[in-house]
Amino acid sequence: MTEQKPILLCMGNPLLDISVVADETLLKKYGLKANDAILAEEKHMPLYEELVKSYEPHYVAGGAAQNVARGAQYILKPNSTVYFGCVGNDKYAEQMRKAAQNEGLIVDYLVTNTHPTGTCAVIITNNDRSLVANLSAAQEYKGSLHLDLPEKWEIVKNIKFYYITGFFISSSYDSMLKIAKHAAETNKVFTLNLSAPFICQNPQMKESLSEVVKYCDIIFGNESEAEAFAASENWETKDLKAIALKIANLHKINTSRSRVVIITQGSEPTIVAKQSDGSVNEFSVIPINVKEIVDTNGAGDSFVGGFLSQYVQGKTIEESVNAGHWLANINIKRVGPTFPEEKIPYPS
Repeated sequence: MTEQKPILLCMGNPLLDISVVADETLLKKYGLKANDAILAEEKHMPLYEELVKSYEPHYVAGGAAQNVARGAQYILKPNSTVYFGCVGNDKYAEQMRKAAQNEGLIVDYLVTNTHPTGTCAVIITNNDRSLVANLSAAQEYKGSLHLDLPEKWEIVKNIKFYYITGFFISSSYDSMLKIAKHAAETNKVFTLNLSAPFICQNPQMKESLSEVVKYCDIIFGNESEAEAFAASENWETKDLKAIALKIANLHKINTSRSRVVIITQGSEPTIVAKQSDGSVNEFSVIPINVKEIVDTNGAGDSFVGGFLSQYVQGKTIEESVNAGHWLANINIKRVGPTFPEEKIPYPS
């Protein structure tokens, strides 16, 4: 029996999620929004201790790209997915490493001794989630210490599909761009998530994002990220279908493959825009009783993981969207971006 070779590389900020259920009072205390994702500032630092001391936190090996990697790996054969990111030399990193390996994911962390493993406060209010990421070690990823090593770059060269989150722009933009350019030059598939509105709203990060977008074959985002992107481009529309098509039609370096843009919007249909024929279609999510929803944190990442699990196997965009909806449906019935230990086989 031949050993499974990795076919998907995910790259991003590995974070230990500290997830709690709370009310609007906690959000107001720290100036947070119900359905948002931000980087922690000095005023947010007491939040992490408060979650641990005053609430009943759930700990999950997270970070958006790692969630996607775990989601894709949940459906794929073991060792199909590799994940790159930076962690501290501590127990949190070991917890994440063991959890990932138990799920069949290959984690290849750069370890730093100067910063602790990053954390993310996840505050669940009703069916919304507010994310506050303290990147710490995750922001210390250095391509020169990891990606550029011959044995690591060999892994990159042997893989045909890449996924990186917009969050990684602030951590290691050079590494992100290096992989994007490699994908374009070798006609491989480079995929990106817009990740959060603040990335488009920060002028410096927006400039970097615009450069990376030129190399993207597939772009994922949710409704708030799509609207923020449109505003940053001065597109005077909030019509998500129009926005998706406009993003699809932005300049693209590798013209041998047309761009696809996928916008999720919670319980509303997922929007898919294709540069190739100018089509915009909607795909209904799997119906679910509101009482069954436990936690929406990680639903978007689960969708992307499910999507990629099929796309890397040569399935159509439509088939891949269906798998994304299937995995997201499983995820929102659980706490955090997690999946049942007893694996549910995907009915492909």
